[in-house]
Amino acid sequence: MKNIKIIVEKHIDGYIAYPLGVQGIVVGEGNSYEEALADAKSALRFHIETFGVEVLENDSPVLEASVVEMSI
Repeated sequence: MKNIKIIVEKHIDGYIAYPLGVQGIVVGEGNSYEEALADAKSALRFHIETFGVEVLENDSPVLEASVVEMSI
């Protein structure tokens, strides 16, 4: 078992969730935070079954993530 950090974003039309530090693209969506997280978990399991556990092997794992807003 491996712990994976998941980003969950709230948008006008629902939520999206995606893991950090995973090779490839995995996204979950739903009408609620919980639905998006569950969908991302299901998508990640499918991704691992399809491409192998190697997609989780990362020489530089994400230790921390931040959301920052700036003006440009």
